[in-house]
Amino acid sequence: MQGAQQLKKTIPDAVTIFILAPNRATLEQRLRARSEDSDEVIERRLRDAAREIGNYGQYDYVIINNDLDQSIESLASIVRAERLRRERLEPQIQPILATFETEEVYTDVRKDPKE
Repeated sequence: MQGAQQLKKTIPDAVTIFILAPNRATLEQRLRARSEDSDEVIERRLRDAAREIGNYGQYDYVIINNDLDQSIESLASIVRAERLRRERLEPQIQPILATFETEEVYTDVRKDPKE
């Protein structure tokens, strides 16, 4: 979680994604199946996960990792959607708008509705 907070401070437009195991038992099973960590390390990681899960609301997106293929597709969908955000496309949109004679019609569309 600290990494995500630091990233947002450094890059306010960064998109954050929380990957959530479907439940504690599944997370533990996955950690043990790797056979990379000792029981002590696995228990620490489970405690850390329990603490971090409480902060999921601070992320832009959450992917519940029930199925790896579906999670990959969800991640790809987030990336695609973020690439299509109006703010990100503005440099491409402006030259298109300039080709129309009545550019003032589009003035309100470009303004941030929060202003």
